[in-house]
Amino acid sequence: MKTEKEKMLAGELYDPFDPELVAGRNHARFLCQALNATKETEETERRRILEDLFGAGGDTAWMQPPFYCDYGSNIHLGKRVFFNFNCTVLDVCEVRIGDYTLFGPGVQILTPLHPTDAKLRRSQEFGKPIEIGADVWVGGGALILAGVSIGSRTIIGAGSVVTRAIPDGVLAAGNPCRVIREIA
Repeated sequence: MKTEKEKMLAGELYDPFDPELVAGRNHARFLCQALNATKETEETERRRILEDLFGAGGDTAWMQPPFYCDYGSNIHLGKRVFFNFNCTVLDVCEVRIGDYTLFGPGVQILTPLHPTDAKLRRSQEFGKPIEIGADVWVGGGALILAGVSIGSRTIIGAGSVVTRAIPDGVLAAGNPCRVIREIA
């Protein structure tokens, strides 16, 4: 029998009130609060927190607090990923981000989903993973929704709502986000 955490990571319905999951969220929130309380000059402390928070990539991530996440351990970063101020990553499923990807201020990456049945929604949720390639630039205030992928070398315009896959090497924008043109 799968644990609630195993179900969550597999994208199946799970109980978000499971004690192991509550403890995981509490740990991540403690680390986010500590990160958000650091000063610019406390680079060593920020690095220690990021290495503890993320599943991978905390050793080279560049972070402008505040930052918020659900678990942190489900976030896997490539080299030198940059998060500008006030980014949120709800990582009930894995979030994989390639090398040198940049996020503008206020970007939200959201893996959770909820059942359409109201009674079931009271006690269960599920999610879908998100994958973002290398050398991507996501403009400020963009929303990246559950289950999408964004190709490498792509630019997502500010304020866009990414609801479906976006290929490599394009400029995409809007609500819903759609390809505007290829990047030469």
